[in-house]
Amino acid sequence: MTGALSRVFPIATVVAAIMVVWYGFTVYLNSPWQIEQYEKAGIEWQMGDLVRDTMAHDRPILPAPHQIVTEIWKTTVEKKITSKRSLIFHGGVTLSSTLLGFAMGTILGIGLAVSIVENQAMDKSLMPWIITSQTIPILAIAPMIIVVLNAVGLSGLLPKAMISTYLSFFPVVVGMVKGLRSPDPMHIDLMRTYKASRMQMFWKLRLPASVPFLFASMKVAIAISLVGAIVGELPTGAVAGLGARLLAGSYYGQTVQIWSALLMAAFLAGALVTLIGVIEKLVLKRMGMSR
Repeated sequence: MTGALSRVFPIATVVAAIMVVWYGFTVYLNSPWQIEQYEKAGIEWQMGDLVRDTMAHDRPILPAPHQIVTEIWKTTVEKKITSKRSLIFHGGVTLSSTLLGFAMGTILGIGLAVSIVENQAMDKSLMPWIITSQTIPILAIAPMIIVVLNAVGLSGLLPKAMISTYLSFFPVVVGMVKGLRSPDPMHIDLMRTYKASRMQMFWKLRLPASVPFLFASMKVAIAISLVGAIVGELPTGAVAGLGARLLAGSYYGQTVQIWSALLMAAFLAGALVTLIGVIEKLVLKRMGMSR
């Protein structure tokens, strides 16, 4: 019980501090407009009235946490999953392109990493271009990817997945290259002593050693894939997805809707990273490498 409390208490303390600061900024940012309304209506107000009313705005500059929780409840529990106003529906749309882009990015990243490690020419020629590709802002390249793919008849899920792929393959490449080169030189010399082929050295030494690095990079990749999917929904004027909710909220000044979509994206990213962590523990345990 004491051990569980020692783990929960620091988290609860940080959350409580964030809530206090958040509510404080909610009152501070929303109070000028509210005071102006009091003055126009000739209403005498107290500090308690100001605090209460600033947390009940329909379109606040910064919504209070309880307003966001209420919005999430209304758009998840009180709406059918198939409803266009359901956050679960929009989250599912974004999740589909996230997972497809993550899968393609992981496969591409592993393939590139293997070619870089096994071929020195690929290492010298390909790695600089891979690094350079990540210097291009995603907000600049996303519309171009979508326009080009639409021009060749590809629309819907695939363009958004391609943007997720573009973002997610890089951490996988870097992590796998590091992992494939991580075996101790003495172990490599030992395998050469036993006349192991390059293929045997890869499957029995390099690949097992790279698994922890792969899962670490996959955690980064799955989270950034979600970002890519959301960004891919913005320039298309999508009608479904968390990006579409953010876009609609910005059009109509619905800050509560924007924040609820942002928190849903954060929860979704956390769930995906946690899932990768669970799979990592199972795989490492099966390989006898559990920590």
